[in-house]
Amino acid sequence: MKLLIVDDEILTRTGVVASVDWSSLGIDKVLQADDGINGLQMARAHRPEIILCDVRMPRMNGIDMLRKVEEFLPDTVSIFMSGYSDKEYLKAAIWLKSVTYIEKPLDPAEICEAVSEAVSLYHQKQRSKAGEAAHSLQTASSLALALSSPYPANRERIRDLSADLNLDLSADTFFATIIVRLKHLPEDSSDTHTTVYQKINGFLRERGIDCLLAEKQLLHMVWFLFGTDEPSSVLWKSILLFMRDCYSVYGEFYITMGDVCYGVSEAYTSYVSAVVRMQSSFFFPTGTIRVPEEAVPASPADTEPPSWENTFSKALLSENRTSCAQFLDELFHYYNGCRTLMPNQVREQYYRLFITLDNARRQKNLPSPSEKSDTIVDAIENSFSYQDLHQALAERVQHYLGDVDNAAPENTSITRIKDYISRHYMSETLSVRDVSEHVFLSVSYVCTLFKNETGQTLNQYLTEYRMEKAKELLEDPRYKISDVSAKVGYSDGNYFGKSFRKYTGLSPSEYREKMIR
Repeated sequence: MKLLIVDDEILTRTGVVASVDWSSLGIDKVLQADDGINGLQMARAHRPEIILCDVRMPRMNGIDMLRKVEEFLPDTVSIFMSGYSDKEYLKAAIWLKSVTYIEKPLDPAEICEAVSEAVSLYHQKQRSKAGEAAHSLQTASSLALALSSPYPANRERIRDLSADLNLDLSADTFFATIIVRLKHLPEDSSDTHTTVYQKINGFLRERGIDCLLAEKQLLHMVWFLFGTDEPSSVLWKSILLFMRDCYSVYGEFYITMGDVCYGVSEAYTSYVSAVVRMQSSFFFPTGTIRVPEEAVPASPADTEPPSWENTFSKALLSENRTSCAQFLDELFHYYNGCRTLMPNQVREQYYRLFITLDNARRQKNLPSPSEKSDTIVDAIENSFSYQDLHQALAERVQHYLGDVDNAAPENTSITRIKDYISRHYMSETLSVRDVSEHVFLSVSYVCTLFKNETGQTLNQYLTEYRMEKAKELLEDPRYKISDVSAKVGYSDGNYFGKSFRKYTGLSPSEYREKMIR
């Protein structure tokens, strides 16, 4: 903390500085001024938390100086000192909320006591101020959440919260919603949120615009901007670009702006339009800002899509890199920039393509993807943008083609084993002995051969095969989960559920819920 001593007597100032252990009182820096005018200049330049001030000084007395200081440093605590016990000065000290009035000649012990009290009072003011600010922010967030719900059901709550914040929201007040969707939160998210909010709030207030902020679903920042005069298109652009710069510290994100509406009852309309634009932002590069005025060009996805799975399967089984590249390129350009489909519709389509790729692997007798690879569900859910989703599929295609190039001709016995399993996996009694008898080899030799050739045990392969078939069946809502269990060789539904969760990380019902939307 900083303390400013203002006194026209140099001996008094130097005596006070030398006679007190300031650091023990929490004072890091002691400043000096020789009259009220210089004291005022020092206060503006250094913004001290405590001022120890003489009353009678040339050019400007202490009372007039502290009245001016209070205009720009309202929390600064003052202590008067004077050799004149004048009642008028005492009244001024009370009016200026001075901690105390110290009479000259000064007693170091009395100075220490007064400064200690001033330090305590200053901290108390800061805690009170912080509490008021936190309450105001919390109330503002509650109001923003209320505005993001239908107005009729929240009319009274919106009215009460607006009154608490002293907001006069008339029918002429404009509202515009801006939503920022983040991919990740930084480690110091609380501090970052505060810093970003302060920057954006300050930028808006300088332009006569108020704002409310609420966090929804953890990674969605919902801003309601409002005021009496709607910004021009040029100002809207500068606001959105400023927000984009502020949120750049978060990494990847999207920004959408809702329609501008008038009156608090229409704020929800602006919010809904921003949400709709945010949903289709999935199909655009991250960092894109989408606004109401943007034109909507024709999209290939407006037409009936081709049979992607059949075309993809043919390209994969042909082992032709050019055909696979052409397919992926056509697929990307069909959905990129789409404004008419929902992200989940395309995620479902890509899920089927991932399954097609896995089926091609099995037909080519290729090993399953590395254990380090994401599951299909993870690959889809971890895709923040359509570009991420497409890239995940493209990378798996490259791995598939690489495995095709590196694959050695499969052992005839292994081929016969896999074929036998594909025709009998639904039998609960299928065993390693059944497989060994089919290929006319001993049980121990079959187990060793299969492990050496494929890197998996025979039981691991059988379980994986059954789980993949179960995933396909779970996509069809006509089958009960108990039916699926029986069709893949499990009479015990509980054991099937545990095995499925171990393999996919989800229960059969959770998996079905995610895949059938």
